[in-house]
Amino acid sequence: METVTKLFKNNIRQYGMIIALVVIMLLFEVLTGGLLLKPINITNLILQNSYILVLAIGMVLVIITGHIDLSVGSIAAFVGAVAAIMMVDWQLPAWLAVIASLLVGALIGAWQGFWIAYVRIPAFIVTLAGMLLFRGLTMIVLEGQSISPFPGGFQKISSGFLPDVQFSGMGLVSIIVGIVLTIWYIINELRERASQRKYGFEVVSQGLFLLKLIVVAAVTNLFTMVLASYAGIPNILVLLFVLIVVYSFVMNRTVMGRHVYALGGNEKAAGLSGVKTKKVTFWVFVNMGTLAAVSGLIFAARLNAATPRAGTNFELDAIAACFIGGASASGGIGTVFGAIIGGLVMGVLNNGMSLIGLGIDWQQGIKGLVLLLAVAFDIYNKNKRAA
Repeated sequence: METVTKLFKNNIRQYGMIIALVVIMLLFEVLTGGLLLKPINITNLILQNSYILVLAIGMVLVIITGHIDLSVGSIAAFVGAVAAIMMVDWQLPAWLAVIASLLVGALIGAWQGFWIAYVRIPAFIVTLAGMLLFRGLTMIVLEGQSISPFPGGFQKISSGFLPDVQFSGMGLVSIIVGIVLTIWYIINELRERASQRKYGFEVVSQGLFLLKLIVVAAVTNLFTMVLASYAGIPNILVLLFVLIVVYSFVMNRTVMGRHVYALGGNEKAAGLSGVKTKKVTFWVFVNMGTLAAVSGLIFAARLNAATPRAGTNFELDAIAACFIGGASASGGIGTVFGAIIGGLVMGVLNNGMSLIGLGIDWQQGIKGLVLLLAVAFDIYNKNKRAA
């Protein structure tokens, strides 16, 4: 019991948000009469929140470094507009337009990163200016009109599914993917545990370790079976999975990731330790611009149009997802997985409140309250540890 308590205390934000997500899902499952967890609604949840989750992955890196980015929604809208002009007006191949759009996002990130990292203008000011600048450019580029439709192949980024083989109403490929992921997860966890023991690190008891494996395996396979019973695995879920794995690896296992955390923890100390703080800040914003471009492409593909109002409030949802998921407002703390959990909490709240018929006014108020409580919880824990 002492080990369980210690484990929970050391990971209170992460475990707390997972528990909160489960409770919220069960609550809305009851309030909606079983609609929330229906296969079609689970798939819609993934499709509706994919672009926010992509932004949250980039935003959590920005927040860990102690900065903020208010421009991501406007960048997403601008990149979507540029992609529409290239694909619809200029008739460029979709793959070429996507690559060019990602380069545009990276260049925008580099532009903002330069002012923040090297000129030392606060990120809040630079990205606020970027939010206004790129929203204006979006309206200029689109001339106040929507551009559509996109090519069918491009639309499948957001609306397509992996090819599947149906058997008794279930997608076999989706079920096999669940089994493969379970095996991969178990092998990875066993290797991690063996490595920790080899170097003398403390590990959880064997019983807790087995319980964790069983729970994760059950949830993974139940999730893929739910998807298999509808249309299978969405293409966008594959992209999200790859981004989560890659960015989690970078943040936890690479020098770059350690430097990002060091920069957010104490910039002066990081600089004295040999971390090139300006370079790290610059590349974090280049990365954010690129992921904002990915988000803009996903949203445009889902909407099948580029509109002047695209990306509105995306930055607020992404920032809220990071803070709800455990990132600290003072920097140095946060995880990619936590940002995804925070994004899912926001997504389930939006979806559940819409299903029970709550108006947008109540939805905005409740989301704001959840964000405030999450940050207050973070400050409470920090003060408690300091005491």
